Amino acid sequence: MSSLETVRTRVRLAPGPTAATRGRGTRRETVMPGEHAQQIPLDELRTRLRQWCAEHVPHDWRRQQTGAGHQEYVRFQHWWFDELRAAGYAVPHWPAAWGGGFDLARQAVIFEELARADAPRLSLHFVSLHHAAGTFLGAGTPEQRDRYLTGILEGAVWCQGFSEPEAGSDLASLRTRAERRGDVYVVNGQKIWASGAAYAQHCLLLVRTDPAAPKRRGISYLVLDMDSPGVLVRPTRQITGEEHFCEIFLTDVEIPVGNLIGAENDGWRVAQSTLASERGGTMIELAERLAVGLGWLLGEVNGAGGKPTAGTVAGDRLARLAREVQALRLLVRQVITRPSAELAQGAHASVVKLYYSELLQRLTGFGMELAGLDGQRATRRPLSSGWESGTWLLDHIGSWEWTIPGGTSEIQRNIIAERALGLPREPAV
Repeated sequence: MSSLETVRTRVRLAPGPTAATRGRGTRRETVMPGEHAQQIPLDELRTRLRQWCAEHVPHDWRRQQTGAGHQEYVRFQHWWFDELRAAGYAVPHWPAAWGGGFDLARQAVIFEELARADAPRLSLHFVSLHHAAGTFLGAGTPEQRDRYLTGILEGAVWCQGFSEPEAGSDLASLRTRAERRGDVYVVNGQKIWASGAAYAQHCLLLVRTDPAAPKRRGISYLVLDMDSPGVLVRPTRQITGEEHFCEIFLTDVEIPVGNLIGAENDGWRVAQSTLASERGGTMIELAERLAVGLGWLLGEVNGAGGKPTAGTVAGDRLARLAREVQALRLLVRQVITRPSAELAQGAHASVVKLYYSELLQRLTGFGMELAGLDGQRATRRPLSSGWESGTWLLDHIGSWEWTIPGGTSEIQRNIIAERALGLPREPAV
C-alpha cells in the first residue's frame, strides 16, 4: 500500500458532510450571504481583500507546505477553505443564493488580489468548487443541488471519473458499464487520471448505460460515493514524485438510481457543462496566478541589483510573455461572459484551454532556463501552490498535465477548427 493509500484509509480525509448536516437550513449559516455582492464598489472590494489577505494569508505557508505529507496537505487545504468560506470568498462564481453572486469584474478582483497576496490555492477543492458545482447548477435536481452544494460548502471533496485506458481524448468511447437493476445501477469498469481521487468523498462518474446506442447517446452521468463497496483507488506516482492522479477500479459497485444527473443516456450532454467549467470559468483564477508568476520571472531577470531588462534577450522574451499573459486575461474575461449553452456547444472554452496550457509551458520553460543548473536540483515544490510555484523545473514538468488531460491540444485544435472555423469534421476511424 502506498503512502497516499494509507492516508486515504486512515484519515478519510477530513470531514465531509454527514446526512445530518446537509439540510437547507445549514446553507445560510456556513457562508457569507451573497445577495449584496454586486453592490460592493470595486475599489472597496479590493481594499477589503488586501486587508483580509494581510491578516489571514500565512506568511510562511510555502515553507510549511514544501515537503509536507499528505495528511498535512489535506488539513491545510481544509483550513484554508474554511477561512475563505467564512469571509465569503470561496465561491464568488456561484449564484448569490449559494454565497456567491459576484459579477465577472468582482470575481476578477477577488482572484487577482488572492494571487497578488500569494495566497494558497484551493487545489484540493478545485473539482468540487468548479466541476461538480457547475454540473449540479446546470443539470442537477433541486434536491441534488441542495444536498451536494451544501456538502461542498461544508468541505466535501470531489473527483472526476471520466477518462479510461481506451477513452482519453476520445471520451465518448468509454466502456465503464452500468446496468440498471431495480433501484440501483451496478457499475463495472476502470477510470484513470482522476485528480485527487484518493482524497475524495464523491466522484462525477460517466458510465455506459446503453451499449447498443451510438457512443454519445448511450452514456449516463452518476454520482459515486467513494466509500461504496467495490471501489478501489490506486494512486499513480509521477515523475515529480507526486501522486496527484489516481486510477479508480469499479467492481459490482451499486449506485442508487437517485444519483443519476440528468436523464439516462443523456450524460454526454450533461458532461459538456462540466467540461465547459474546466475550460472556461476556472481560468479566471489561473490567468491571474500566471500574471503573478510572470512578475517573479521579471524579478529573477532583473536580479538583486535591479538591472533593466530592455534590449536584452531575456528582456525581449519577458516582454513577449507579458503580452501573451495580458492577452490571456482579456480573452478569459471575454469568454466567461458567454452564455453557458454557448460555451458548451462552441469553441470558446477550447480556445482558452489551448492558449493557457501552451502559454504555461512557455512561461515555466523560461523560468527553468533562468534557474540554470541550480534549478535542476529541485525535488520538492510547495503543495497548495499554483501551477507556477516558482520551482521552475517541477513547474515545467507539471505544465504538461495541461496539454494532455481534459482534451489534448490536438483535440482542442480540432474543436476550434470544426466549431469555430467551420472546417470539415475529421473522418471517423
